[in-house]
Amino acid sequence: MSIVKINVLTVPAEMRETLEQRFAARAGAVENSDGFEWFELLRPVEGTEQYLVYTRWASEEHFKAWMEGPMQAAHRQGPPAAEGEAPKRPAAADSTLWSFEVVQSAGPKA
Repeated sequence: MSIVKINVLTVPAEMRETLEQRFAARAGAVENSDGFEWFELLRPVEGTEQYLVYTRWASEEHFKAWMEGPMQAAHRQGPPAAEGEAPKRPAAADSTLWSFEVVQSAGPKA
């Protein structure tokens, strides 16, 4: 049974573009991870500063392996700074991880 992880990122308005650019430039390690099934970055439309980072995994074990390996390496490095610049600060002011099991799923009819 698949699992879904939703990382809820609180992103101030002045950091939205930065966050989206950083996700667009990411190395793609998640897409190459064993058990990875889906990714979406969801931008808030109104009433909140919270972005949702949706990922779907074949199992909790696959997610944990990614968290302990490629994800740690990518976040340890942080976003690259231009030569002579100080390291860049995080775009999100806060983060919360939600976890779900998929109990029903449907797609468009063929």
